[in-house]
Amino acid sequence: MRLPPTRKLFGMNTLPHFATPQLQLLHRGKVRDSFRIDDTTRLIVVSDRLSAFDSVLETAIPNKGAVLNGLANFWFEKTAHIIPNHVKGMVDANAMLVKEAQPIKVEMVVRNYLTGSMLRGYQSGQRTFSGVTVPDGLTKHQQFPEPIVTPTTKEESDREITPENLVREGWVSQDLYDKMAEKALELFKVGSDLLAAQGIILVDTKYEFGLLNGELILIDEIHTPDSSRFWSAADYAQNPEGAEQMDKEYIRQWLIANKKDGAYPRALTPEVTQEAVNRYLDIYQRVVGQPLATAGDNEDVTERLTRNLVKAGLLK
Repeated sequence: MRLPPTRKLFGMNTLPHFATPQLQLLHRGKVRDSFRIDDTTRLIVVSDRLSAFDSVLETAIPNKGAVLNGLANFWFEKTAHIIPNHVKGMVDANAMLVKEAQPIKVEMVVRNYLTGSMLRGYQSGQRTFSGVTVPDGLTKHQQFPEPIVTPTTKEESDREITPENLVREGWVSQDLYDKMAEKALELFKVGSDLLAAQGIILVDTKYEFGLLNGELILIDEIHTPDSSRFWSAADYAQNPEGAEQMDKEYIRQWLIANKKDGAYPRALTPEVTQEAVNRYLDIYQRVVGQPLATAGDNEDVTERLTRNLVKAGLLK
C-alpha cells in the first residue's frame, strides 16, 4: 500500500495529543494519553506521537495512533483465551475504554532472534541479558533455539534486570513473575504462529501486565509496530542479516545513522516520515487482512474523536 506523494503527507491530519477539560488526565505517556472515566474505567487515546530511544520526536506520524489502537484491539481479541485483558471496547479508531487495573512496573520482553539493542550489546561483548546468558559465535539476526524472556523495569529509563532481582527488589513475587513469564511465552507463540501464516516473523516484543481484583491481566498494547519487531519471512530466508524491517526499527536505524555530536535528530525528514506511514499502514493491512478504515479520511482527527466520545456519552 502506497500513499500519495510526500507533498500530500503534511496535508494529512495527525493527533499529536488530546486534551479536554471534561475528563481528568491521568497520565500522558510517550504515545498514549489516559483519562479518568470512573473508578473502574479509563479512556486511552493513542496519539500519533513517535517515541524512540526514550524520547518523543517532534514529528507526528499520520494514522499511527489508529494503527496501534486497531492492532492492539485485534490481538487482545485473538489472545483472550490465554489471559484476560483490560479492553472494554473501542470508541474511536484512536481510542478505547479499558478496565482500571493496577499496572505491574515490569516489561516482559520476549526475544527469538539476536537483533536490536541485544545485538548492539552482543557486538560490544555482552553475553548475559536480564539473567539469560547466550553463547559466543552468534551472528546478526540469528534465531535462538527457543524464545527467551529478558525483563526490564518500567522506570524513567528502562533497565535490564534478572528475575531474581525483580523479586529481591520487590517489583513482583516469584509466583507472579513465573506466571507472567509463562503467559508471555504463550502469547508470543500465538502471535508467531498467526503472523507466520501471513509471511511475517515476530522477532521480539514486549508485554505489560496488571492486576485486577487480584487477577493477572494483559494491559497496554500487544504485537504492534511500536512494541514488536517484524521481519518479512521471505526476505529473512534469502538474506537473514538484511531482512526487511516492518516496524519502528527502520526509524531507529535512521536516527542512529544521523546521530550528531552524541544526539539523535529531534525530527524526521518528509521522506522518512512518509516511509514510516507506509510501513505502519502496510503492517496493519497484512495482519488484519484489510486496510485501515480511517487511512483515507480527510476529517480532522480531533474532531472525529470528539464526536465519537460525545456519541459514546463520554463527553457533552
